[in-house]
This record gives sequence, C-alpha cells and structure tokens, in this order.
Amino acid sequence: MKHIVAISPHLDDAAFSVGGLLASRARAGDRVTIVTCFTGNVAEPTGFARACQLDKGLGPEVDYMALRRAEDHAACAVIGATAVHLPLLEAPHRGYASAPELFAARRDDDAMLAPLSAALAEQIALLSPDLLLGPLAIGNHVDHWLVRDALETCGAPILLWEDWPYLTRAADRRTDRPALVHPLDDADRAARIAMCAAYASQLGFQFGSLQAMETAVRAVEAERLFDG
Repeated sequence: MKHIVAISPHLDDAAFSVGGLLASRARAGDRVTIVTCFTGNVAEPTGFARACQLDKGLGPEVDYMALRRAEDHAACAVIGATAVHLPLLEAPHRGYASAPELFAARRDDDAMLAPLSAALAEQIALLSPDLLLGPLAIGNHVDHWLVRDALETCGAPILLWEDWPYLTRAADRRTDRPALVHPLDDADRAARIAMCAAYASQLGFQFGSLQAMETAVRAVEAERLFDG
C-alpha cells in the first residue's frame, strides 16, 4: 500500500482536478489523504469575502467554511480518503477585495507564504507520502500559486495537476511532456463526478448546474500531471 497525498488550495480543487486518479489509487488499495490549505473561518465576514458567500446563494447567517468542510468530508468519503483541513485564511479574508485581484499578482502585504510553507512542511513530514500531488496554478488564482510556491520551498518530489475547471478556460497550457497521464475509465469518471457533486455549494457558480458539471467531467479523457 502506498500513501497518496494531494495538497489542495481550496475545498474542492483536488477532487475537481484529479478525482479520477485519486479514486483509482484508492480502489487499488492505496491510502489517500487530501490536505486542504485554506479552510479557516472568519466570524461575520464583510465586503468581498461576504459577497463570495452570497453569490453562492447562501445567506449571511450560514457558516460558509463549516459548510464547505462538511462537503469536503462527504467528497473524501466517496473514495475513502482522509481529509485534513489547515485553518489558514483564503484570499478574500486576507485583503483581496475583488475577483480580478484573485487572479492578479500577490499583494505586497500578503504574508501567507511563510506560514503556509511551514504548515505544509509539517504535514509532509507527518504524512510521509509516497506520491505527493499539488496544483500547477493554471488560471493564476493567487491561492493556487501560493500553494505551488510553498510546496517548492518544501523540496519534496511532487507532481502538479492541471487545475480544473480553470483548464477549460485557460489560454495557455503546458506543452511539455506530462510526467503522468491517467486516462479515466468509467469507474474513475463516476467517482470524480460523485466527489465533485459533494461540493454542492460550488456547482452553480463553477458550472451552472449539477448536470453541467457531469457533462463537463464526462468530456475529460485523462488527468495530466507534470513534474514540479
């Protein structure tokens, strides 16, 4: 049995991007752990952070991150993976005040890289993965780049996935040879759909509907990962 560890920026990124690979490895008897970096709560969020909740159709009284952590546990249960949630704050709670800012350069006052690097180094040492996975940061989300940069400081061998669904909208894709190509079979695709469906709060925003997500996943032929 090998230990597969996926380092996910947010509560859905690993399942969205490599759910088929993770499901396949779990079915083969490997241990799978998904470590999600930015899952911390802020009481009574305001401004853009509040808007990120309201635009998902959730009222201000909802504990948004608690809901999302519960969704992540449900997604991991689909394949028998273990969920680890780091209590770090995602970008809207760190001063990023609009959607365009999330996909621009890191703010000068964003001091997240050091604590994130330390937290990931601790998790990697604790979990001792045989295969470590993380994001390429396709789409240029600031949190995805932070995770990629933090993993680089850790120095562990890693394979980087193509961030999905950002990949479907990306102008530029990696053209070099992937280190790993995992073709999706029917079981992989079904598991990836079930994992994605567990993140119910995100489906309308990301895809338009559950059915649109299912259609999009069925169009994915393979998951590709590149050397970090």
